[in-house]
Amino acid sequence: MLQEIAGQTTFSDSFPYLVAALGTTVTVGVFGWRWWKQRNTYKSLQSLPSPPKHWLLGNIPQVLAAVKDKKYFQLLFDWSQQLGPMYVYWAGDPVLILSKPKVIEDTIVNGMRDGSLIRSQRTSKAWNDIGGPILLGQSGSEWQWRRKAWNPEFSSSGLSKYVEIINLAGEQVIEKIQSTASPKEVQVDPLFVELTMKVISCLVLGIPVDKNIASHEGQPLDVPKVYEAMSIVGYRFLRVATGEKIWMKYLPTKNSRDYWAARRYLEEFITPRVDLALQMREQNQTDLAQVSPLFQQSMLVKIATKEPKYNREALIAEVIELLIAGTDTTAHTLSFAIAELTLNQKVFQQAQAVVDQAWENQGSINAESLKELNYIRAIIKETLRLYSVASGSTSLEAQRDIVIEGKAIPRGTKIFWSMLAAGRDPEVYSHSEEFLPERWLDKNKEISQLPMIDFGSGSHRCLGEHLSMLEATVMLALLLRYFNWELVNGRSSVSQLQQNLLIYPLDRMPVRFQLRR
Repeated sequence: MLQEIAGQTTFSDSFPYLVAALGTTVTVGVFGWRWWKQRNTYKSLQSLPSPPKHWLLGNIPQVLAAVKDKKYFQLLFDWSQQLGPMYVYWAGDPVLILSKPKVIEDTIVNGMRDGSLIRSQRTSKAWNDIGGPILLGQSGSEWQWRRKAWNPEFSSSGLSKYVEIINLAGEQVIEKIQSTASPKEVQVDPLFVELTMKVISCLVLGIPVDKNIASHEGQPLDVPKVYEAMSIVGYRFLRVATGEKIWMKYLPTKNSRDYWAARRYLEEFITPRVDLALQMREQNQTDLAQVSPLFQQSMLVKIATKEPKYNREALIAEVIELLIAGTDTTAHTLSFAIAELTLNQKVFQQAQAVVDQAWENQGSINAESLKELNYIRAIIKETLRLYSVASGSTSLEAQRDIVIEGKAIPRGTKIFWSMLAAGRDPEVYSHSEEFLPERWLDKNKEISQLPMIDFGSGSHRCLGEHLSMLEATVMLALLLRYFNWELVNGRSSVSQLQQNLLIYPLDRMPVRFQLRR
């Protein structure tokens, strides 16, 4: 009896040690297998430059720390400066970083055309986790029919009828600046966020730009609340895309609580309008008496009625995607353009002369005067070159062994790019650190050789490119017509940047305006 008790006591005492030993063995085995896989599967990548890494965790600590500090794109830029135009960092699987404009463009176009590259599963899952399956998270035939459905709405010809709406939103910005007590010192980044959110909400959801006009189809647009919710959802995408597990949103953390609250708010804002659009499709009516003409002509109604494959969940998710993509990108680009004009007075003066001439010829900023504003569009392009706001919101994954710039890239390698480094490549852009809009004008013989890849490349090129350029051109022209300005914080406004899903000015770009005579 005593021997049995002693035996039981000995076993129970040793059991935790056996479990710990087993767990340690399994952990070591898993990491050993991953180490063996990296050494063998990705052997050809070992010869590429790589930042210093932890023996077990690779570069995951640096990447996650950069995301937390909102400096991820800066980290990739710094590594590009240190390691060259092609390097690899290790975050579980290898991530190949490219920073040559032509190499990035050719890799994207050729790889997605021949099927050797697809959107990485991690990135697609991160996009689809925003609120449901969205265009950016799809591939193959699913992506094709969605893209085909939206293309006409965002084409240059399709957007021409929206110049009046964009002009109205821009005039509201001008009025807000004019109403500011003298000196007219305002943070322009929030103003531009309000502008772009009003425009995209009007085009997609049929919400009037003029807040004094009621929108009976759903909640009115509350810009600060919608923007905060979009920022939280966008930040979650970046965390998941760079390594955070999707299931972590269910943990009782502040990030999780913020995410679910933001997602609920966006869905409550969008759902009534989606339901109404689907009701119009089911009843085969696009002119219901209780529906405003603006909503009847909205992109949501057009897509819902002509594309039966779109269901409720997908439409809600797609609208969230368009609100996120159609707000910050153009707003932050405008802020950086404002700053660069201040820092380059010769460009500023020439831009005002161009706008004044167009205004005198046409009497306002309209569809006709826009044809005379090529120099303003060149300013926007030059701004994007230096401050690629959407500095790489997706990544690709090799589906088979490929070759990039003579280097063997194994199947399974993630491929990403540093747009900040690409835009400053001195071999492609002469005087790359200078702000020279002239490089984008047609009279420049080099224009056909300059890659403009901030909107992506190939068939996956940014859906909203034409809308973004149109909004930015109209708003910048209006500002140049009415005001002179200077930066309150000087050059620090463009050197102290934050990076969430996008790059933006940390100080919100405070500007001191003077009304022109």
